[in-house]
Amino acid sequence: MSNPLLSPLEFLLTTLFSLYIGVVMVRFLLQAVRADFYNPLSQFVVKVTNPPLRPLRRFIPGLWGLDMAAVVLMLALQLLSLSLVLALGNHAVGLFGLFIWSVAELVGLAFNVFLFSIFIQALMSWLNPDPFNPAFSLLHSLNEPILAPLRRFVPPISGVDLSALVALLLLQAGKMFVVQLILLLAGLG
Repeated sequence: MSNPLLSPLEFLLTTLFSLYIGVVMVRFLLQAVRADFYNPLSQFVVKVTNPPLRPLRRFIPGLWGLDMAAVVLMLALQLLSLSLVLALGNHAVGLFGLFIWSVAELVGLAFNVFLFSIFIQALMSWLNPDPFNPAFSLLHSLNEPILAPLRRFVPPISGVDLSALVALLLLQAGKMFVVQLILLLAGLG
């Protein structure tokens, strides 16, 4: 019989780690697309993620304009999260399997960030299309590298931009394919 406290504890651990890893992922992606650093929402993300990233940057330089310290932090946190959850359930996975599983989780998270941000941007454009809203401008900066190329192939129909719908479908299919491929190549899928 399993301990009834393990399930809530596992839920809390997973949720707390996932939320923080998600914020670090958002920071990484916002830096990658060169989003407005002075946006109030960007400032929130920076302030929440600076404490662990600042010391890491002393040892881990950027690469091709990407914040590799954020990548290392996300990977370390994901490894720790999975290790704790597996230890709580008395499960064992080898270090290589744990590493690949963590990479697959982070790749899936990156896809999810884009899926949710495109969905929220499309919803905001219908409800309150204020281009001066800090959230809207940040979402626009994040999603434009994905939506702009699609607009060339998916013209508006009767004034309705369907590029967000196409992007959501392609991102979900891409997430399913890429994450499963990573796990299959590692022998975990």
